[in-house]
This record gives sequence, structure tokens and C-alpha cells, in this order.
Amino acid sequence: MHLSTAGPVLSAGPPVRPEGAHGVLVRTELMGVCRSDLKEVTGTRGGPGQFGHELVGEVVDSTTARLPPGTRVCLDPNPPVRRGTGFAEQLWVCGEEDAVARALPVAPPGVAARRLVFAEPAACAAHCLTSAVRHRGADLRGAAVCVLGAGVAGVLIAALARRAGAVASLRNRTPDRLDFLRDNGVLPEEVSRTVAPDSQDVVVVAASFVFPDLLEEALRLLRPGGLVLLYGGTRAGDRLPGLDCDLDGVRRGERAVPARWRGKPVVVGGSYGTSTADFALALEALVDDGLGVERLVTRAVDLADLPDVLRELAVTRHLGKVLVTP
Repeated sequence: MHLSTAGPVLSAGPPVRPEGAHGVLVRTELMGVCRSDLKEVTGTRGGPGQFGHELVGEVVDSTTARLPPGTRVCLDPNPPVRRGTGFAEQLWVCGEEDAVARALPVAPPGVAARRLVFAEPAACAAHCLTSAVRHRGADLRGAAVCVLGAGVAGVLIAALARRAGAVASLRNRTPDRLDFLRDNGVLPEEVSRTVAPDSQDVVVVAASFVFPDLLEEALRLLRPGGLVLLYGGTRAGDRLPGLDCDLDGVRRGERAVPARWRGKPVVVGGSYGTSTADFALALEALVDDGLGVERLVTRAVDLADLPDVLRELAVTRHLGKVLVTP
């Protein structure tokens, strides 16, 4: 099964390790279903395939001393390696030693798998906020940060923003996601506060796609000169009438572009991918306070049932996180 010709190459077959490459075999302990997995199932995801990338497991065989057997690891799907899908009893990864080590961040001991399985989405959220700091040229302490989209990504971005000292709020187009979060005690009540127009220093569009109405809402909430950050999915050629900006180019290139929206000066920035430093930040947060992630879990399924579950999730609306056990 070949899913991509760009970025990491995924294959369901056994690895063929090139001469000089390093290989690691990981026994999966727990996996998570990401919205991008469902996009791959439905053929709506742009960019390289990353099917089955949220996981925690244990190294059982390795050719690199940096990841000896017994090491507990997560997965960063972005380094240039060859790997199998994480939706399996075992995951193989091979490539240059440094890339393999970066692809398998070491997980801290003594932390529950139901928390560590959120390492990759938390790293993406951390990268989103480090991108915001870079685009603004200032940290987030005291900044008003609004996140549009109350799925798992939005929850993690808002939680990490609060941890960084921002005054964070979280909004969603429909009330069910915010009701779910309140009922499960995931985020404090004040995070769902009312947000006034022209009041936010940063607005993150964190829905599954950067839909035009959401982007317009973000621009409406943004103060003059503020940053609207594109985190959700975009496609080549995406534009918003009245905003002179190549949305997909900005997001994937992680650029910051000055623009005007209905006479208001704004900055449009992008966030895409992760880095080693992002995983370190995410794992630190998960160890220290957990970010409430375990309360996001609403369903656990067996690996054997995953094909049927993916088909179901692709056509239904599901709140919270689905986990998969091997």
C-alpha cells in the first residue's frame, strides 16, 4: 500500500533496509485516530500521507544505539524516513540514523499510554503556538488568543496557550463540542467566554479545514494589526475574496504576510508540521499537567475492528478521541 510519494513513505509490507540505513521495530501499545486519517480514507487530504501516526509503543528491535530495545517511544511523522502505518501490531521505521531518532521521540517513563498517545497532536499544537510567537515577534504572555474549532486540535492549542500565559478562548460553529468539553471538565469555563470583534491579538483557525466563513469570523475578531493563524487544512489555490493572500502557500510555507481585510490591517500566518522541540514541549506539558487529554477519550476499539470504525467515522460526527488497541 503506497500512500505517498512525498515526505515519509508508508508501506504495509516488510521493510527493505538500504545499505547503511538504520532500522527500528516498535511494538505498538496504543494508537489514536486523527482527523487527517479520516481525510486520507475519504481522499480529501492534501500533502504527504501520514496514515496511522498517533501512537505510543516500545522498541523491540533496533540497529541504532540511540533507541535500544525497551525504549518507549511516540511517533513524529514528519522526518524523512520510510515506515509502516502505526495502525498495526508493530511499526517499522528505517532511514538515516538521525532521521530515525527524530521520528521516534523517546517517551518519559511512568506516564499512562492514554496520555502519551496525544504526544503528536500536542506537538502540532505546540508548533502552532511557536509559529504564532515567531510571526508576531513576541511571546504570548498576556496576549488575547482565540481558537476557532473545538476539536482535539483546538482544545490542545487553547490549553497550551493558557499554559504559556495567554488569555485564551475557544469557539465552535456548533454548541455540541463546547458542551462536551464543559460536561467532561476538559477546559475551564472561562475559555468559552464571549469574544468581542476587533479584540484578539491572535486568532487560530483550527477546524479541519479553513472554511471561508471561519476565516471571515477570525478576521472579524482580530484587532487591527493582529495575527490570524492558519492551522486547519487548505488546498492549492485557496483564497478569500477581499483578502490578498495565497492561503495554502502561507500555511504550508509557514509564512507571515501583511494584508488588509475591509480596510483593517492584519497579518496572515501559517503553521504546518512539527519539530523535535515541539515534541519536547508537548511531552513536558503532558507529564506536568496532562492538559486534560484523558478526558477527551470517548471510545476505544480493537485493531481488528478499525476498518469498519474508520468507515463509520468518515461519515458521522464524533466528539472526542477514538483510541485503538492492538
